[in-house]
Amino acid sequence: MGDKPPKNIRSLNRYITTHNETGQAIFSTALSEDMPIKSLDNGADFSLAYTSDHFPAQVDGDVDLAEYANYLTNPPGITISTGNVCRIVDVQPGITCAMHRTVSLDYGVVLEGEVELILDSGETRLLKRGDVAVQRGTNHAWRNATPDVIDPVTNERTPQWARMLYVLMPSQPMTIGGKSLGEVVDGIGARPST
Repeated sequence: MGDKPPKNIRSLNRYITTHNETGQAIFSTALSEDMPIKSLDNGADFSLAYTSDHFPAQVDGDVDLAEYANYLTNPPGITISTGNVCRIVDVQPGITCAMHRTVSLDYGVVLEGEVELILDSGETRLLKRGDVAVQRGTNHAWRNATPDVIDPVTNERTPQWARMLYVLMPSQPMTIGGKSLGEVVDGIGARPST
């Protein structure tokens, strides 16, 4: 894939809350507040903001914290079939990921830049900051379509990174014409779901 251009979006933190022994809300110190990042071969950086193995989540006794801590050293597939995944994805300039499909209901929110959602039918939508894509088990790809920033003095172009937030929840498999549409994650640099 070659060298990635320098990131021109800020590093992220994630703050986890819990309770003290009297029941007051406090910030957890069980894990670092630095957002963990895994660079993928496809030009994206995945940050696993949080996960849960259960739905509804089991927060009593910090069960969910232990589940999430395990995934920080043993990353899940793209989805968790019994829980949910919250992920931040940074996409370098000009990159289009491979077509892929998950067996999940996903909410994708553009945080920085502009991202084109490409469906396997050829239909597209350009999402800008704050726009939401509701992904319902369809085969799709994402393209960083963020315009370059042009220096008004030198006319030098600086390509821009894009950032998206995804919340993925398992769904029943989609069936079209009697055929079940399963997960397809080849080429996106993520493990299959379990």
